[in-house]
Amino acid sequence: MLRGVDEPPEDPVNFREFWLATKRTKGDGPLYQSLLANSSFFDLLLRLDEELARQTRQAGCRCGGVLHCAHYRRKPRGGPRGLGPEHEMRFSFCCAVDGCRRRTTPPSLRFLGRKVYYGVVVLLLPILLQGPTPRRLLRLQVLLSVSVRTLRRWRRWWRESVAASRFMLAVRGHFATPVASEALPGSLLAAFAGLAEPAARVVAVLRFLGPLSTGSSASGSRFSRFVPDPQKMHLDALMSDP
Repeated sequence: MLRGVDEPPEDPVNFREFWLATKRTKGDGPLYQSLLANSSFFDLLLRLDEELARQTRQAGCRCGGVLHCAHYRRKPRGGPRGLGPEHEMRFSFCCAVDGCRRRTTPPSLRFLGRKVYYGVVVLLLPILLQGPTPRRLLRLQVLLSVSVRTLRRWRRWWRESVAASRFMLAVRGHFATPVASEALPGSLLAAFAGLAEPAARVVAVLRFLGPLSTGSSASGSRFSRFVPDPQKMHLDALMSDP
């Protein structure tokens, strides 16, 4: 399982101030940071989670039993203002067979294990905050209510826990571009550079990390069918209605 629960911020994110503090970010940084304030992007992640949940329920329990809904609420932090309560729902199921009752939780593009912040925040903030001056870092820390200690913990999680997970070790060789552990999570986004749109790259990475969101990274086999082929993913298709 992913370890640790991040402390929640005291105040909602002020995305206008966040943009002003990070507007000098080079490359795709401004496009990545715009996703954090885009409620439509979060709606897309919800729709993709709903599709993964549908596929999981359709597949049934390992014992062959039918899966019943056993969803539960989370309190994710770091999203744009105005997101509805449906964004707090973690989809999960329970086997209907007496004597089994196994819980099956599908992969998620919104949640990374037990982390309080949305997965996209945990993915993008360590990249956007690379190389800031101490003054900018302090400003961002105040604006986002994310402590330096939390940011460092996220970086350590990416470069130690994720890099050493069985799932990551098993799939690392599938990329044409090497994924350097010491450069995570940026090197993971770079590995999906074949996708022209930054939003598509982020979606692809979040889907790729699906097994880590369920704690099934020990083998990664049950949800391997959900891991995308970066050469076949297109944002237009992802944005279409299910």
